[in-house]
Amino acid sequence: MKFLDQVKIYIKSGDGGAGACSFRREKFIEYGGPDGGNGGRGGDILLVAVEDLNTLIDYRYQQHFRAQIGHHGMGRNRTGKDGDSIIMKVPVGTQIFDEDKETLLADMVEVGQTVLLARGGDGGFGNAHYKSSTNRAPRKTTPGWPGQERWIWMQLKLIADAGLVGLPNAGKSTFLSSVTRAKPKIADYPFTTLAPQLGVVYVHDKEFVLADLPGLIEDAHLGAGLGHRFLGHVERCGVILHLIDGSAEDVGASYKTIRRELAEYGWGLKEKPEVIGLNKCDLLKEEEINEKVAMLKQLTSSEVFVLSGATQHGVPDILSCLLQHILADRAYKKEAVQEKDEGYDPLR
Repeated sequence: MKFLDQVKIYIKSGDGGAGACSFRREKFIEYGGPDGGNGGRGGDILLVAVEDLNTLIDYRYQQHFRAQIGHHGMGRNRTGKDGDSIIMKVPVGTQIFDEDKETLLADMVEVGQTVLLARGGDGGFGNAHYKSSTNRAPRKTTPGWPGQERWIWMQLKLIADAGLVGLPNAGKSTFLSSVTRAKPKIADYPFTTLAPQLGVVYVHDKEFVLADLPGLIEDAHLGAGLGHRFLGHVERCGVILHLIDGSAEDVGASYKTIRRELAEYGWGLKEKPEVIGLNKCDLLKEEEINEKVAMLKQLTSSEVFVLSGATQHGVPDILSCLLQHILADRAYKKEAVQEKDEGYDPLR
């Protein structure tokens, strides 16, 4: 299935049905009163997060969604039928933005979460509604109220426990394929990965989701390359696994490039826990490894792991370190949810 994480669509809820102007007409009842019914309510546009989706490809070829209008009222005080609503299914992790692409309308973070995007218009009143002691035969009716319409952006941010970042050709896809059952495309040229890949890692009877993101380049936060499009997927990760190509001449420059892009992008990426992996160590001599590890330690206080995704050298150690960060992040999020449910007040 093709991966799609951003779409722009048009939605419109249904207009309300018009009220009816009618009078009771039966044998032996010459002057029956008004009996025009009200119009039906227009259909809503609803959004629901489901578990079995991981892409927005369903909205690639259909971008206009219009709910059914309410039926008109009828005589004999018959109210029109309400219009059918549209229920749009999206993956967990989808964010809904207004047309300006900045105003957040909804954040779908839980399975079954439902959001009303556009409310259907109310039905108009029939002439029976306006009957009074002084106006026994009103002919006044009202049309239905219009529904709501707008353009919205859907952006999917993968909910993974760990995000795999690094410059192009750093060996991220090889690492993912060696620790999970995912089968990403692997080749010896940059930008082999054109869409995020997910895999489940099993460590010490535990499991977590690892996301391989397309390679970042300098100025990715400004829209260069593929990085700006996919940096948002790192936002929900509990820890960042930063892979550095050990065969690069200046590993320090490679590290600083990615860190600068994460900081410039914002949204708390700079503060996220980071695990550093010097990859492709099978291509290096012992002296070269020690020299490049020392270079990286001058730039960061994080532990630097030496590994090779191709030969599995050092992989178990770095996975254990990732698991520790992920378990701590899960405990923190669980505590935050409990405090929210209990109405926790730190000033109380």
